[in-house]
Formats: sequence, C-alpha cells, structure tokens
Amino acid sequence: MYIKDFVKELLPIQNLDNLYIVADFDRTITNGSSKTSWSILANTDLVPKEYSLERHRLYDIYRPIEVDTSLSFDYRMKMMSEWFRAHIELFVKYKMTEEVFENAATNLRVMEFRTGAQEFLTFLWENKIPLIIISAGIGNFIEAFLKKYNCYFDNIYVSSNKILFKNGIAVGVGENIIHSFNKNEVSLPPEITSKLKDRNQVLLLGDQTSDLNMVDKNLHDSVITIGFEPNDPNDPCNSLEDFQVSFDIVCEPHESYIDLQKILF
Repeated sequence: MYIKDFVKELLPIQNLDNLYIVADFDRTITNGSSKTSWSILANTDLVPKEYSLERHRLYDIYRPIEVDTSLSFDYRMKMMSEWFRAHIELFVKYKMTEEVFENAATNLRVMEFRTGAQEFLTFLWENKIPLIIISAGIGNFIEAFLKKYNCYFDNIYVSSNKILFKNGIAVGVGENIIHSFNKNEVSLPPEITSKLKDRNQVLLLGDQTSDLNMVDKNLHDSVITIGFEPNDPNDPCNSLEDFQVSFDIVCEPHESYIDLQKILF
C-alpha cells in the first residue's frame, strides 16, 4: 500500500467525531471486477434485446471519448452528459417498468463488495461517521445492493442517478445527471449538510482520478484521498503512476478494506 509521508504522520485518525467519508461506489465499495450499476439490466434477460444493442452502441461511441485525455475536459464533460442522458432515454423508449428494475435488483450477482467493505461500513455506522456516496451509477441499484446485504445504514446518504417512475413506467431521472466528470457539482440536501457542519476532516475514496473532484480541499481542515488502483494496468486514465501522484494513499488490487481499516483507525 502506497502512503505519502505527510499522511503517515496523520494516522491513525484519533478524533472520529470530526470525520466523515465521501466515496464513489462502483469498483470502490464494490470490487474491481464487478460490473457497474449501469450494467445490471444488460446482464439479465428482463430487457428487450434492442435495448442491449443500443446500449452497447452508445458505449462504443462515448467510452473512447471518456478516456481520451487528448480531448478538452469541457468537451469530454459535455459528451458524458449526452451519453448518460441518451442511456436514460432508452429506459423511457423501451418503457422499462419499475418491476423490471426491482427484479433485476434482487439478482445482483454481477456486483460484489470489496473484501472487508461490509465490515468497514459497519464500523462507520457503529462510530456514527457519516458516509456520503457520490456515484455516477444508478441509485436504484446501489440502494438495493446495500439493502440486500443489510448495509444501508442510517449514516449513509446516496447521491446518484435515481430513475423515476410514473404508473410503474420509467419517465426519466431525478434532479441532475451525475457522471464521472461533474461529481464536484453535487449539492447535498440541508438535512445532510447539517450533520457535516462540525466535521472538518474528510476521507475521500475513489477508483478514478476524476473522483478527486468530489471534495474541495480548500473547504476542510484535512482531506486524505484514497485511491483503489484499477485491475486493468493499461487503463489510460488511471495508471499506477497517476494514482501515486494524485492520491495520498493507494490500495493495490490485492489489498482490501481490512488492510485499509488497520492503517486508518
């Protein structure tokens, strides 16, 4: 596990009453080989084949743009909003039902916790440490996954793309679309910010360097950033070298939340 020297002096964290966590979900709380929450429907037989074909077509168009660092950030950000909106429109086009989402959510074998993540979430709950999950995934499935494993504790708040239904049929997404490049624009509701106002130390957890935008370091006394190195060593956006420059702590693929918790607390 890579740890920057200045962070070693801050560990273990002593005052848990001053701490809260901001975390990504897909492949941060779930393991690196899990499918993303966007992939759940495509990995079932509950949806029309046409939906899966169109979904893959969108992926082939927009995924290369997402990872092409030679393109301007503003352009990539615009294209990510376009991609996510187009995918959500497929739910509406094919009249995806709430029942389909609920049935898919009961079969979440394509997603698994990172080793020790359930125990880590339980530790946060037992110590009344707020956990804010900011995810570019689908909130319906994230919440269902946490509930399935009895980990959707009352200290957890999920800010993600929540699919809305009217008369049981998908009609769109609640509030603004969240993608990998605009997590810094997420606005938390007053009932959540009130729980954080006296907490000035933040742990940020992510699996992409873009996750660093979830927290503004200038607004807090202390921010320690933790990156889970992707399983793919050829990922052009998230090399080990980039991670060690960008994150304060880097967990390699074989390292777990058990290892991380021992170091942090």
